Amino acid sequence: MKKYFYLLVCICFSMNSFGQIIEKELIDNIFAEWNKSDVPGAALGIVKNGKLIYTNGYGSGDLEHDLKLTSSSVFYIGSVSKQFVTFSVLLLEEQGKLSLDDKIQKYLPDFPEYETPLTIRHFIHHTSGVRDYLTLMSLKGRSYLDHIEDKEVYNLIKSQKELNFAPGEKYLYSNSCYFMLAMIIEKAAGQSLKKFAKANIFDPLGMKNSMFYDDNKELIKNKVFSYEKNDKGGFDNLIMRFDLVGSGGVYSSVEDLFLWDQNFYKNKLGKGGQAIINKMHEEGLLNNGKSSGYAFALQNGTYKGLKTVSHGGSLAGYRSQLKRFPEQKFSVIILANRGDANPTRKSNQVSDILLKNEFITNAKVKSVKKKTIAKKQITKKKTKRFSLKQQAGDYEIQTGVVAQISIKNDSLFVVQSWNKSSYAIANTGINTFEIPGNDNIQFVFSDLKKGSTQILTVFQGGRETVAKRKYKVVVSIKDLNEYKGSYYSKEIDATYQIAIKKGILTLKTPNETPVNLEISNKDVFIFNRLLIRFTRINGNVSGLKVDAGRVKNLKFNKN
Repeated sequence: MKKYFYLLVCICFSMNSFGQIIEKELIDNIFAEWNKSDVPGAALGIVKNGKLIYTNGYGSGDLEHDLKLTSSSVFYIGSVSKQFVTFSVLLLEEQGKLSLDDKIQKYLPDFPEYETPLTIRHFIHHTSGVRDYLTLMSLKGRSYLDHIEDKEVYNLIKSQKELNFAPGEKYLYSNSCYFMLAMIIEKAAGQSLKKFAKANIFDPLGMKNSMFYDDNKELIKNKVFSYEKNDKGGFDNLIMRFDLVGSGGVYSSVEDLFLWDQNFYKNKLGKGGQAIINKMHEEGLLNNGKSSGYAFALQNGTYKGLKTVSHGGSLAGYRSQLKRFPEQKFSVIILANRGDANPTRKSNQVSDILLKNEFITNAKVKSVKKKTIAKKQITKKKTKRFSLKQQAGDYEIQTGVVAQISIKNDSLFVVQSWNKSSYAIANTGINTFEIPGNDNIQFVFSDLKKGSTQILTVFQGGRETVAKRKYKVVVSIKDLNEYKGSYYSKEIDATYQIAIKKGILTLKTPNETPVNLEISNKDVFIFNRLLIRFTRINGNVSGLKVDAGRVKNLKFNKN
């Protein structure tokens, strides 16, 4: 039986006389809509048993000069860059030049002290609470496409009077931490991150087309440009002068990332050996001893029962995904140059084709376990079947984050307010719904009062999220007038204007046109994922606080 299975695997990944895998057509179909000379697209690399068994390019890397994408095309890889930062940190630890538990101020003495010490370890695992600089720049009215000096970014981060939360209490992704890790590496190594990574990672592995790009005047051979779709059906060029490193900054190719991928199986860097590789996979711990869910810029996970190690990246119109199935010695590398790309989804689709014989049994077992967990939870609640009308409505997952449930074609339809994703859900049990073809997530309605269910419980990946029904809030024009005025934040040195237009509260931020605010609760308004909470002193509006994903509780005082 074992010999038969081994033979099956060999056949599955065999090459024909043209050096192409048998499943070429199926894989190319995944990228068919991009496989045109007049649209941007992606470069693909598939790795199995230490070999780059298939590569292809779909679309153009430069629409102005009709340059076809290939496995040697050089892309900006976004946050996939972060694993080169953490590996650099671990190399410096190996050399005795730093410790993961060193306080940040040891290397950046001018960085502010907070109530709880901040360490390199907090920065690596995104448990520091330090506000994200890209979000702060956006709130300030600055575009990431522009050139921004390192000093300006560092001063902005230092200007924050408080953290999002106490260090170690939570996980929240922060590009600020990796930007500052680059600064720490420079102090500990005595040379820039660009030079250190070149000498200690890129050159030893033969990654000749990879670099930390810290000077936007420098030329890059085979560089790919990035694009986003416009309203006319074509593409706009996202011209990027961004050259900050740490949070991102690496330009690389499929061929180079294959070399990096293989080093995880047999490390050639530093002192050699797998100790440093094993450490790269260790997840950070929160103060309560639980995992942060994030290792050294690697995310451990599973896909259809198989262990995965992955990370994605995005900036401008660049999108990237490097996903490894370590036990199968199988990886998918996708680098895209269009803002609507979802390389994570496409990497899964490629895996579905080439690993189908390995994970299908595990997927079924996992599905049964998830359904069993959901059913156990359901039995604790009332089992009366509710009508679609009783279940329809808005359910608030957290302030400003709402799942909108409506009825379409005699079925329930979900719209996610935070990203506008929409999909139908089908009834699979008493008051239980699933996305057709996806049994990894269940929606369970409960607590019928006054003709409507009050609770929506979502089960996904072993997690349970409870959302309460949200009712519409009405505010009079007289009450809206209290909010009008000018608000200033010293932390980002920016002024926001609140006005009323046609009975709707509007927000004007620097360098942006006014937007309409939607009322959530008394003194609480939202726009997309921006949450505005007005504050009062003695009953009068005195300021506001902004929550914007990776920035929490940013204070503005009313002028």
